[in-house]
Amino acid sequence: MPYQSPISPGRSWYEETAGERPEYPSLAGDTRADVAIVGGGFTGLSAALHLARAGVDVVLVDAHRFGDGASGRNGGQLGTGQRAWPEEMERDLGFTRAKALFDLAEEAKAHLLEFCATHSIEIDYRPGQLSVAHKQRYVEAYRAHADILAERYRYPHISFMDARETAERLGSKRYFGGVRDMGTGHIHPLKLLIGTVRVAAASGARLFEHTKAGEIRSTGGKVHIATSRGTITAEKCLIATNAHGGGLEPATAAHLMPIGSFIGATVPLPADTPVLPGGESVDDSRFVVRYFRKSPDGRLLFGGREVYSKSDPKDIRLQIRRQISEVYPELREIEITHAWGGYVAITLPRQPFVREVMPKVISIGGYSGHGVMLANFMGRLYAEAVTGNRDRLKLFEELKIPPFPGGRLFRHALLFLALNWYALRDRF
Repeated sequence: MPYQSPISPGRSWYEETAGERPEYPSLAGDTRADVAIVGGGFTGLSAALHLARAGVDVVLVDAHRFGDGASGRNGGQLGTGQRAWPEEMERDLGFTRAKALFDLAEEAKAHLLEFCATHSIEIDYRPGQLSVAHKQRYVEAYRAHADILAERYRYPHISFMDARETAERLGSKRYFGGVRDMGTGHIHPLKLLIGTVRVAAASGARLFEHTKAGEIRSTGGKVHIATSRGTITAEKCLIATNAHGGGLEPATAAHLMPIGSFIGATVPLPADTPVLPGGESVDDSRFVVRYFRKSPDGRLLFGGREVYSKSDPKDIRLQIRRQISEVYPELREIEITHAWGGYVAITLPRQPFVREVMPKVISIGGYSGHGVMLANFMGRLYAEAVTGNRDRLKLFEELKIPPFPGGRLFRHALLFLALNWYALRDRF
């Protein structure tokens, strides 16, 4: 019987094609470490391997299997810069800080690809991303965005597309224009996750699956983490649970909101299909963003349905096929072989949440759909902070991330109303 994640619905195409997925033991009894990490996604595993390579004794625990969360199930698109466009961040932060954050994101992209090349991790990287406007009135913003990135941010890899070029590159006339970014691309995220686990373990990190963290206390100069299998006592702690932290720590829970996103994989398309002839990935201008790309074996991987509650939809295939048919009417009857979902964490400003939530305990998450590239690098920045240089992590710690309104009782209901309002606006 194929393994089914207890926290994410459906078996993904990634799981079918990632190759061997090693299992790791559960923590048995009490243990001590220099650093304890809660959460075995991109951020936690990256932090663990960089700390271990620096000679730090690090223990990492995950309540389930590595890759069960968004790190192993996402859309695989890297993107460029932060989640928000740099010109948007510039209005709030000024050019100097916006440029510094943009440059860090570009370093994150280069780091990910270099890391995989160095450690022979095959992630099926393919270059190119199309960001497209689903409304005519958005087209000029995309034109200006390409100019700003090239001129103010010294990013030469992006170009504006008019409606004709957009239709040719998409194989669809559904969109009105956009930009083509050849300085980024898309990957197989579960292959990256499995490779990162392998490198972390080989570097000396102590990794444990099926070990749920409970209460975290910072007392007497130490951090104590109660787990389902024993207690961890450490000098420092990183919380890297992202959408799966629950009530583990109240500040993180107040600032991060889980959102479900769902993907379908079709049967391989015909070799002469006009769909995405250049092999780029795509994201669009909807608030409830649609994102899609072709797999190496020619399938359309299409994501777009979101839910704003913890309930899982029972009709992933139906909803995804409906969205595919809006972009590619000729695929309205296409067979969907895999349909799956996962939960990402968002923040109100769609910027990462990085905060020391109690003495010696830092929480990192809330990538808001931009975590394939950033999450890995944030783990590295955390390791830098532990080993003596906190300057670059501070750029994120200084971001003003407000809590979601409504408190524990009403915040999910308020978010449901607000985000469904934005989803309605996408249609008009």
